[in-house]
Amino acid sequence: MWEAITEFFTTQVSSVMALVLLAALALVIGAVVLYRRTGEAKQPILMVVLALIAVANVLILTIPTADGTAPIDQAAIDQTEATETR
Repeated sequence: MWEAITEFFTTQVSSVMALVLLAALALVIGAVVLYRRTGEAKQPILMVVLALIAVANVLILTIPTADGTAPIDQAAIDQTEATETR
């Protein structure tokens, strides 16, 4: 089961990250619209915080580490090595 999950994640990672970034953009736009309509600040602030967390998660996976490889690239390499050893 974990093999299928990791294989899906490594093969579809660009699509997943694009969807996460689009969701973050939608959250920010929704927060602005909600704030303008209601004037309430709590929910729009929480929406913006959630969008920031989503963007931070994408950045964590894509920014290279000190050795020059991004964590998502390392996951793809590990997956390739795991399938070759079978």
